[in-house]
Formats: sequence, C-alpha cells, structure tokens
Amino acid sequence: MRPRATQMWDVPFYPPATQMWDVPFYPPDGKRLINWRKGRHLGRRDHVVQWKKPSRPKWLSQEDYDLKPDTISVREVAVRVEQRGFRTRQILLVTTLLDATLYSREDLAMTYRARWHVELDLRSIKLVMHMEVLRCKTPSMVRKEIWMHLLAYNLVRKLMAQAAATAGVNPRDISFKGTLQTLAAFAQIGWVCSVEQWRSTYPAILRAIATHRVNNRPDRIEPRALKRRPRAQKLLT
Repeated sequence: MRPRATQMWDVPFYPPATQMWDVPFYPPDGKRLINWRKGRHLGRRDHVVQWKKPSRPKWLSQEDYDLKPDTISVREVAVRVEQRGFRTRQILLVTTLLDATLYSREDLAMTYRARWHVELDLRSIKLVMHMEVLRCKTPSMVRKEIWMHLLAYNLVRKLMAQAAATAGVNPRDISFKGTLQTLAAFAQIGWVCSVEQWRSTYPAILRAIATHRVNNRPDRIEPRALKRRPRAQKLLT
C-alpha cells in the first residue's frame, strides 16, 4: 500500500509501518492523533515523541518484523502555508530529523515542497530516456533493462552536476533533455578521439551542457489537465 502519506518517497508500506524504517519525513496519514502537550517540546507545534511498533502487516514476515525496534523517536511539526494560491494552509510533517537547530521548520517545509522534483525525475527516466515501455521478455532481462536505464540516468545526472559546478549554477537549473542531446551530439567524437583529445574535449562538453538552462518560474500554477488531446488511433496488437 502507498497512500498519500508516502507521496514524496517510494515507501513500500503504509505510514503506520514506516516507523520501523528510517524514513526522512512524510505527512501523517490522518489516522494518528497528535497531542502537542506530550513529548519533548522544540517550539510551538514542534515536538519529539515516541511511536510504538504497529501490528505486523500480512505481507511482512515474522522474522523481519521481529528485527524492527519496538519504538522510534520521531519529530512532529506543523508548518503554516502563507503562499497565495496554495489550497493547503497547514502541513503536518513527521520526520526522524530530530535536531531543530540543524533542521529548522522552514528547512523541512522547503524540502517537502521540493518533492515535486521526484515526479519530474521519474518523467525524465520514463519519457526522455524512453523507459515507459520495457522491451525485454523475461524477468531477468527486464531487471537488467531497468538497471541499465538507472545507471545511464545517474551518469547523466553526474555530468549535469559537474557542468553546474563549472558554470556556478544549481544542477536543477540545467535541462536533462538538453544534456542528453548534447551527449548525442558529442558521441561520435568520443569514439574516435584519443585520450589527450578527449581531455581537451570534455570541458567543452561541460560548457555546452551548462548552456541548456531551465527557466526559473517560482510558484508556477500547474493545473491537473492535459494540454493536448491524444490522437484517436488504435493500438497495434
């Protein structure tokens, strides 16, 4: 099960069971009541409490269940949303980041807001890298195909980080698709050039990647609608 409380990370179990794992933070599922008078207070509507291990889910073996701790310390914090145009006015977050000095309420709110990058990254893997349809036929080959896509994705992200460090910009400001297009343009050179030539070409590739910038559009409204209707065509069988 993966309800709305785990929308930011790929957590393969429902929120009451997430106390048994090291989950950075997620909003509570609405079933657990928060009593702000209990626990160790860190500020207004910000405290550390103990959660008990829930009953064993059917999909979890007894052996794995017994390995989990009986209790875990979590931090419950309420964040007020002041941004105009946002429907939600208050967010309740639960996190294992207990130090309020290192991880302020504002830092947690900004990190939670950045969860949309997860959807964009999945879109890059599935659509830009053409992983929306797996072509292998056997389970072992499908796993290899997925791992190859993820390996290529991480290598592209590494190049983007290096290009961003060279240009002095944020890696998120560089286009993923533009990076792939740049690599495709330089691919033939990489096959034929020598090691010395490649060392001089590599900085040029990083500079070219850094030119593909993504426009900064803060607080942009993203309606849940399709921009274009799909073509009414039959699928091949």
